[in-house]
Amino acid sequence: MYNSMLGALEMGLLYAFMALGVYITFRILDFPDLTVDGSFTTGGAIAAVMITNGSAPWLATLCALGGGMVAGMCTGLLHTKGKINGLLSGILMMIALYSINLRILGKPNVSLMGEDTLFSSINPLLVMPFVVILVKILMDLFLRTDLGLALRATGDNARMIRSFGVNTDTTTILGISLSNGMVALSGALIAQYSTFADSSMGIGMIVIGLASVIIGEAIFGAGSVFRATLAAVLGSIVYRIVVALALRVPWLEASDLKLITAIIVIIALLFPSIQRYLKTKSTARKRTAELAEQALRSKKGGAANAKA
Repeated sequence: MYNSMLGALEMGLLYAFMALGVYITFRILDFPDLTVDGSFTTGGAIAAVMITNGSAPWLATLCALGGGMVAGMCTGLLHTKGKINGLLSGILMMIALYSINLRILGKPNVSLMGEDTLFSSINPLLVMPFVVILVKILMDLFLRTDLGLALRATGDNARMIRSFGVNTDTTTILGISLSNGMVALSGALIAQYSTFADSSMGIGMIVIGLASVIIGEAIFGAGSVFRATLAAVLGSIVYRIVVALALRVPWLEASDLKLITAIIVIIALLFPSIQRYLKTKSTARKRTAELAEQALRSKKGGAANAKA
């Protein structure tokens, strides 16, 4: 149990970068980006191939980040310049990346066993918390710059920000590029942590990313940018812990992971509605009790006046 919780914490920290990337498109830009499933694998594939060919792990990881940004830029260009629906743009790029990733890998999977990776001599629990916090702070600072504010405004009200002379096509492309760069970074780290990269390792990643963001917001709230990015990071960790606990249930198997993920997302999405419903019912009961008490007092007062 102890080891599984440590493993879940490590995985949660590595997936936190993907959660931050999904937060940019899902919450800031309000863009349904399905490129995530492909760019996650792109990051893992680039890192694995470069490491097996003798490149330094840190350089392979940076190149994976760049590869993800290029993939996101292509999605952004399809949507903004090609005038293709956002959801369809992401689907088209995701399909294209499947073949591109196979080209990069050269075969269905690449093993990193025996290769030097970022985690060959470093314990993820000792280093990754500081790296995740650093990236989160840098993202918070960026989102407070003029360009970051323009990016946030593009998702809130594109028409209004265009009236101030901001090119929303540029901010949209930038946001999607940053998002997929973060996702690819997560893919590169996961490939090095698990010592292999697979052509299908990115399937369902968008759901996991959404689950992390939604769970984090449901539990920790999202009143400000600082709090929202923190919620995404913590949501990633909570999600992995919940999955680890769920997989310890005797009648659940590892093949049920996608089903567990779907159920967790459904519960997280329904949680705010349930909270509002319970709050409304509580307020209604309290109001009914107050009215009943007032009616009883009026009745007693009328009876007293009649006796007098």
